[in-house]
Amino acid sequence: MTLSPNNPIRSALMSVLVFEIIVFWLAFAGMVQISGVSVAAAVAWTTAASVLALLGSMGLRRGWGYWFGWAAQAAAVALGLLTPWMYAMGIVFALIWIMSFVLGKRLDNRPAGDGA
Repeated sequence: MTLSPNNPIRSALMSVLVFEIIVFWLAFAGMVQISGVSVAAAVAWTTAASVLALLGSMGLRRGWGYWFGWAAQAAAVALGLLTPWMYAMGIVFALIWIMSFVLGKRLDNRPAGDGA
């Protein structure tokens, strides 16, 4: 479940994870103000999801970050348990992650002489 080290899609996957961290912390306000989640619970879950995404983005170059990236996608959807609109955001980010990963796999599997 990794891409080759020279795959250009790796940068796109890294960007997805970084933007997810931003969305996680924007969701924090919604968790507390709109959904009535306690500040402690919101901080704990937002931090956990952010750490997964951060570890994923840091580890993509070495290959181990993909596992954290997949876990971050699950965490993004799971944040919907705390504030329902995160179901939609989590699914959108998970779809972007999956589509980018599939495209990256296609690039990895193309014939060596195919420059297109």
